Amino acid sequence: MIAFEAKSVRKEYDTLVALKDVNLSVKEGELVALVGHNGSGKSTLLRLAAGLLELTSGELLIDGAPAGSLDARAAFSFLADEPVLYDDLSVDEHCEYVAMLHASPPEWPEKAVGIVQELGLAERVGDLPSKFSRGLRQKTAILLALIRPFSVLAVDEPFVGLDPSGQRAMLELLTGAAEAGAAVIVSTHQMEFLDRATRVVILRDGAIVKDGKVSREEVLKNLG
Repeated sequence: MIAFEAKSVRKEYDTLVALKDVNLSVKEGELVALVGHNGSGKSTLLRLAAGLLELTSGELLIDGAPAGSLDARAAFSFLADEPVLYDDLSVDEHCEYVAMLHASPPEWPEKAVGIVQELGLAERVGDLPSKFSRGLRQKTAILLALIRPFSVLAVDEPFVGLDPSGQRAMLELLTGAAEAGAAVIVSTHQMEFLDRATRVVILRDGAIVKDGKVSREEVLKNLG
């Protein structure tokens, strides 16, 4: 089943065309890497899917619902490149808030404990994010993106700011989400993730120039 579908998606900012009639389908269980230079349109595509930007033209569907609609937002979990957290809520309180907001199933606390342990956050769950480093804020945002229900998980540069153990944990968590049946789309240049991805989609100047299983050499050539 197709969980994410972009049909002739176009996004313009005055005279700048950020996305040029992009067509992209991602099925449940796929692990897709989105690759391209800064300004290629990666973040724009993910923010359109999250309903944070409006399309200029075309159609973008999440589980068959228009991006930004209530049904699409319920099915779409988005981790932006800059963690957005409340400085007056502890990690535990963030988890409770997100779980309630998205009607997470009763077993969410057990799932949260497992993710906390994988990310090495067990000793910090009672702390406020205002005291955290960039890496700890990123790990907290990862936790929150994963404890809520979703059919599509979109992540923008998740490995930035993480130490090697955090990067390995992130890689396993993203892979696990796809294996559990979600469509996972990750904007990244992290080579280990590219090796594991089902597909690599390369964007250049707002258009898809490659979509498939791509070698490291081909990725580097397209980014060169």
